[in-house]
Amino acid sequence: MCLAIPALIVEIKPEQMALVDLDGIRQLISTELIDEVQVGDYVIVHVGHALAVIDPLEAAETLALFSQLKSHTDLELKQIG
Repeated sequence: MCLAIPALIVEIKPEQMALVDLDGIRQLISTELIDEVQVGDYVIVHVGHALAVIDPLEAAETLALFSQLKSHTDLELKQIG
């Protein structure tokens, strides 16, 4: 299964690269697959590439779902262990 995750652009770099932040984790990604990106935009990231700019509300909703999933998974692992 492959996931595409919303991430916040925090810095534009040369050669169609950008630094993104996802819950405190920062990663350098390629932006060459989309036309324009700005600091403060949310993008969908898959395998190190920004695929599209998305609405901040949509990004927040998706990130909240990922957080709920992580909390649920962590709880199940605690019950098993």
